[in-house]
Amino acid sequence: MDVLLDVGSQAPDFSLMADNGDHVTLSQLKGEKIILYFYPKDDTSGCTQQACDFRDHQAEFAAKGAVILGISRDSNASHQKFKSKHTLNFPLLTDEDGKVCEAYGVWKEKSMYGKTYFGIDRSTFLIDENLCIQKIWRKVKVTDHFQEVLKAL
Repeated sequence: MDVLLDVGSQAPDFSLMADNGDHVTLSQLKGEKIILYFYPKDDTSGCTQQACDFRDHQAEFAAKGAVILGISRDSNASHQKFKSKHTLNFPLLTDEDGKVCEAYGVWKEKSMYGKTYFGIDRSTFLIDENLCIQKIWRKVKVTDHFQEVLKAL
C-alpha cells in the first residue's frame, strides 16, 4: 500500500507502546510540536548515529517546544536495550505489525546486493501543534539531519 502524505495533511493518529511500557497516542500530544522519525533497526550504525544526534541535541528541540519520538518495527525489548546502551532521552515506539509505518508511507520495497525485501525508508515528519504535517524528509541521510530538523522548527 503506497500512502502519500503531503505537507498540510493531518498526521495519521496512532497508539503504540513505548520502550517504558506506556502507550503513546499521537492525538494526546496535540498542542506540542512533534518530531516523528522512522528508522530501520535498533543498534545499527546509521540508526545509532541518528538516535544519538537527537539525544545530544534534545535540549535544543525541547527549547523550541518539540518532542522527539522514534519508531521502528523492533520489539519493545530491543528498544529497551538500544535506549539503555546509548542513554537515549526520548521514547522509542514499537510498530511490530507495521500499521503505523504503512499509514505514514515508510514501509517500502528495497533492494540490496540484488535481493529485494521490505523495510522502513528512513523518514522524519515534523508535526505541528494541530497535528498537521509541516515538513517531511524522506530517504534521510543521517549526517547532520538533526540540524535540518532544528532549522525547520
